[in-house]
Amino acid sequence: METMRYFLGADAGGTKTRFLISDEQGTIVAFYESGPGNHQMIGFDGVRAVLQECFQQALRQAGLQAGQIAGAGFSIAGYDWPSEYEPIMAVIETLGLRAPKKLVNDAIPALVAGTKEGWGVAVVSGTGCNCRGWDRVHRREGRVTGYGILMGEAAGGSELVFRAMQLVGYAWSRRIPPTALTQAFIEFVGARDAEDLLEGYTKGRYQIGASEAPLVFRVAEAGDPTARDLIRWAGCQLGEMAIGVIHQLGFEDEQFEVVMSGSMFDGGASLIEPMQETIWKAAPGAQFVRLTVPPVIGSVLIGMEEAGLRAGPEVRARLAQTVATPVGEDRGVS
Repeated sequence: METMRYFLGADAGGTKTRFLISDEQGTIVAFYESGPGNHQMIGFDGVRAVLQECFQQALRQAGLQAGQIAGAGFSIAGYDWPSEYEPIMAVIETLGLRAPKKLVNDAIPALVAGTKEGWGVAVVSGTGCNCRGWDRVHRREGRVTGYGILMGEAAGGSELVFRAMQLVGYAWSRRIPPTALTQAFIEFVGARDAEDLLEGYTKGRYQIGASEAPLVFRVAEAGDPTARDLIRWAGCQLGEMAIGVIHQLGFEDEQFEVVMSGSMFDGGASLIEPMQETIWKAAPGAQFVRLTVPPVIGSVLIGMEEAGLRAGPEVRARLAQTVATPVGEDRGVS
């Protein structure tokens, strides 16, 4: 009788870390969540602690030993440059996994989980933004830097709100016509007026960041032309990032999927349509899908592939079906 093989997927992000263990048929036997796992935020010692916590708790939940894991995929936020590979892998090695393992940037699992065959382009727009792509055989990767406003890459919620506050400043100084964004942010922070809003914002008295992106969408939906143009700008920016990745991979004449991952896409057509229009100019065969499962599913699929198992549609469907079903009581920190 053949022994069932088990696979680990890890997704360490800026706000939470998730570990998933699945058998080779796609049945999830452990799902554990803890705090952030980005070394840029908590340092490598912090990453080591959260990975070890998640790994041990996931193993306990599944009733497995480390030696029973046949393959593992690790998605780590902050893994942006080749120079970071060795220090991050050194942390992963402390888990004592003997199985084949692969480390990827945290945009890749969204691509693997969201596409039918695990290749194409992923556009991530949540708190921040990113864009990565893989070819059919996962040998070539297209990418942007992932450094947001610093490198002119937009737009996640951070970049959207950053630009919105610039436009409020433009309106105050009469570089542009008045915008309803001004009053919306005044009311949000409780400022006396526009001048108090801008002084408090620039001096750090008023904290306005990515979590206020829905406010910008609401103002746009109410008809403010400046906010509507801003949302369109954000969509075009996301499209331009994707075009860069498309050019790197030579996808211009391909039929491929573009996975949309992240809370910004909850804004709907006002963001998505300009992104689509931008991408279609370079790649008419692009087809758009919204990621509807946790990216950690992509990590476990990467672990399977690293161990020589290319998951078919049945396995993918079972993973998607069972990931929402609690498999134990210990869920860690939400």
